[in-house]
Amino acid sequence: MRLTGRGAAVLLGSVASYGLGELAGYSVFRALAGVGLGALIAATVLTVRQPHVTVHRVLSPDRVERGRPALATLRVRNEGARWQSAFAAYDSAGDARREVKIRRLGPSSEATYRYELPTSRRGKVEVGPLTLERRDPLGLTRNSKATGEVATLWVHPQRHPTKTVVAGRPRHHHVGRTADDSLRGSADLRDVRPYVVGDEVRHLHWKATARTGQLMVRDYADPDQPRLTVLLDTRRGPLSEATFEQAVDAAASVLFAASTAGHRCRLVTTAGSDLAAPCGAVASRMFLDELCVTQQRDDEKAGLVPNVLTTGTSAGGAIVVVTGARGSAVDFAPLLTRYSSVTVIGIGDAQGVAPILGAQIVLGGSAREALRQWTGVLR
Repeated sequence: MRLTGRGAAVLLGSVASYGLGELAGYSVFRALAGVGLGALIAATVLTVRQPHVTVHRVLSPDRVERGRPALATLRVRNEGARWQSAFAAYDSAGDARREVKIRRLGPSSEATYRYELPTSRRGKVEVGPLTLERRDPLGLTRNSKATGEVATLWVHPQRHPTKTVVAGRPRHHHVGRTADDSLRGSADLRDVRPYVVGDEVRHLHWKATARTGQLMVRDYADPDQPRLTVLLDTRRGPLSEATFEQAVDAAASVLFAASTAGHRCRLVTTAGSDLAAPCGAVASRMFLDELCVTQQRDDEKAGLVPNVLTTGTSAGGAIVVVTGARGSAVDFAPLLTRYSSVTVIGIGDAQGVAPILGAQIVLGGSAREALRQWTGVLR
């Protein structure tokens, strides 16, 4: 238990009033001092007991698109045989703080409260722990304690409707193992590997499962697998903080549309991140989680295209480069000979669609505008 700022002021004022009353001989000052000290004693009695309850918070959903509502459900239960007087619960979500006023609870009773969490900024937000706090009516003293678990709220980038482009390069079993580990399909047997969440149950290899003691699945590679690579520019030079958020939205929209459509995708950033995943809902969530924590870097010497996209045997398919509206065709020229389809989405103050050096250039002031123009070209 501790004094609030108001309580400390009342204490100092009471001491000063009592001293002034003794020195000047005015009983009114001594009376004021008695009133102040009496209020402090009463406040201490009211707040000396901490709330003895159990709390459980559930986020619904724990992954949400930026700007969409995310609800927290708080269950408060009084496990004791005595009534619990009213108190407040404070829940932190990043820099924000939510207050929930808990009503008086009877013995062995439970109450449920729901409140919204802030989702205006993309990121991985730590929610909690809860702070249970009891104050007196005058706000002179408070008694608080931290309790409950810490949860994680994933605020994903905004997704806009868009079509996507994919392309494939023929790969046959007699060529050997595919160079891209993300190529998992339904035609040529590539390997037998441990089961991971999201794999097709019909691909289970029962003999290998019985032999190893763990679930094993057949790993297939499609001879003509459509693939999409998205390159996100994370440099501060081409993109301001605001336009970078739009660029992340554009990358998320393209990857979400492609992966949910059944295409194998890959996300590469100029900062060095490289994530490839099979298609489906699991892959979509992996890409959105990665983009949730992707940040800009101060790397002026780094080029737009990382070496991982210009070296090695992994190439082919389509690639979408998301960067600023101002740049040079020389920046993405190394990609033209390695990918069958190259699209550059530039976010900035310019608008328009034009083919340059065999690549499709799409410029827009926001992710929504750029993707709208690109979708019109793909029709």
